Amino acid sequence: MTLLLMASAAFATNTLDADTIVRKANHAALYLGETCKGRVTLTITDSQDRVRKRELNILRKDMPGGDQAQRYMTYFRSPADVRKMSFLVHKTVEPGQDDARWLYMPGLDLVKRIAAGDKRTSFAGSDFLYEDISGRNMSEDIHERQNDVDGYLVIKNTPKVPSSVEFSHYMAYIDRETFIPMKLEYFKGDMLYRVMDVLKVEKIPSGDGEKEFPTVTESRFKNLETGSSTIMTFTNIRYDIPLKENIFGERYLRRPPREVMR
Repeated sequence: MTLLLMASAAFATNTLDADTIVRKANHAALYLGETCKGRVTLTITDSQDRVRKRELNILRKDMPGGDQAQRYMTYFRSPADVRKMSFLVHKTVEPGQDDARWLYMPGLDLVKRIAAGDKRTSFAGSDFLYEDISGRNMSEDIHERQNDVDGYLVIKNTPKVPSSVEFSHYMAYIDRETFIPMKLEYFKGDMLYRVMDVLKVEKIPSGDGEKEFPTVTESRFKNLETGSSTIMTFTNIRYDIPLKENIFGERYLRRPPREVMR
């Protein structure tokens, strides 16, 4: 019976087209639970093996309508040079529209709107980009299914507007069971220059405890051009907690709500 179920599941994934796989991967990576809260630690290692750390809290709330708009609020706890810095995202999935992003810099007491062109710049000095944190709009790319590799579903993603990004395409290696993207490889032409690997996945209970969400709790981005890398560790994760939409407003960047500070 088990072998029959496994064969049936394998057949089901074999018949999926690229867009369907990408939608499922987006859900697995970005839309588990209606809300989520957790602690993120960024461990940044440069080419000379010097290590820096960033610690922050992150909140996420999904808007009505399924895997659609989202709100993200990030509050930096340490070190001192970024403490109290906060980052807000109003994410859209509407084709042709950009997410709205704001950054509060406490040293200058300044709220800065992050331009669409800046979304692929470093997040807090790490090898993660702003776009990596809240996800890339799938409507921006052409998705093509490739032959499976090592049991993973493989998708080639090519930007529809090549001049809008620094990469020519990226490859996504997606777990057949969970649909979590386990590896991303970014290319400039034939040159691989940036790689994301999932290092650890854990099952985290939902708010009511009735189900478990397979969640990436440790991942790493490597920049092969600079020799630097960043490990992101996700802890103290809670799903489906009550969060009001109004706390994801620009005015809360200077004075973040208790939900994001605790």
